[in-house]
Amino acid sequence: MQIPPTGAQPAPHTDVLIIGGGQAALSAAYFLHRFGLGDRYQMLDHAPGPGGAWQFRWPTLTLATANRVHDLPGWGLVEALGLDCDELPAATAVPDYFGRYEEKFGLTVHRPVHVRAVRREADGFRAELGDGSSVTSNLVVNATGTWDRPFIPHIPGAADFRGRQLHTHDYTSPGEFENQRVLVVGAGISAIQLLIEIARTAPGAETFWCSRREPVFNSEPFTPEQGREAVARVERRVRAGLPPTSVVSVTGLALTPAIAAAKRDGILEWRPMFTRITETGVCWDCDARAAEALGRPGAPEHLDVDVIFWNTGFRSAIDHLAPLRLRAPGGGITMTGRLATVVEADPRIQLLGYGPSASTIGANRAGREAARVAAELLGVSAR
Repeated sequence: MQIPPTGAQPAPHTDVLIIGGGQAALSAAYFLHRFGLGDRYQMLDHAPGPGGAWQFRWPTLTLATANRVHDLPGWGLVEALGLDCDELPAATAVPDYFGRYEEKFGLTVHRPVHVRAVRREADGFRAELGDGSSVTSNLVVNATGTWDRPFIPHIPGAADFRGRQLHTHDYTSPGEFENQRVLVVGAGISAIQLLIEIARTAPGAETFWCSRREPVFNSEPFTPEQGREAVARVERRVRAGLPPTSVVSVTGLALTPAIAAAKRDGILEWRPMFTRITETGVCWDCDARAAEALGRPGAPEHLDVDVIFWNTGFRSAIDHLAPLRLRAPGGGITMTGRLATVVEADPRIQLLGYGPSASTIGANRAGREAARVAAELLGVSAR
């Protein structure tokens, strides 16, 4: 079977259907080739070009400040681009790298192709596409990540706010906040980095910060043992059918020089999460914790802001799998297999980037495991 060029119309049937085009998807495709299945899969990516979610990141995010961009298997980023990449914008450097990688290894990618729904058929699955066509497959490897499902918590009064609300997903540059009062919400690395960026570089901006939990900043080096335990906690959740949590939520954040300087300069003055949103800002009802933290015992607190900037994370983009009814009573999808990539209810379905594999390092291991499981189910030796 001849591998079609990138962008060609998908064939009506394939043994392994990979949905997604980011690191986990490319890793799975690379190992399928290694295991002799290079002509038995198709990858459907809804993005306009290579790069996964990286192509949509804000322009000021460089490779040096991004959470680590891990090398794809078989060919590293520096080797592919041939230069010192730290100061390059991640939104252009990573797509360049991924595109070269696809070409080097002849990976079968069709884009842009939108998968609307995946349904079971007698002998496998049918992926219904946005143009009305469909692709059937024996196995499904879903690697759609989280970027398309930004999460904003429900807070009473959100619809009343007369200012602007946006999510990390929609951020473009600090210049859009010039001369505005900006409340950054969130406890992850994106919230911290963007808070500092706005405070440092947006002319006339005044920043505030709050989150449900106060982040823990670790000054000691992060050990491999801590990393393994953090991943193990997330893995235990998905094996029990519970919704996954982020690895950062159990590891804390590294106290980098930039963060330490921001703390010294008063940029990282944390407030607890507000309880209501008003027309002109946010309000903390006078519960004991909020009042004590704000230094106003017994009194409610209101903060007028122009912008509420939600850096509250993402959820797994798996709505297209809803017809398969995979969710367990605990609200998540019960996972099994060596690396918790296999759906327990139907081992012909694998989820990459769900739970413990939701990192650039985890994506490579998950991709290899997905290819190995696929080879096993198709009766091919994976060596």
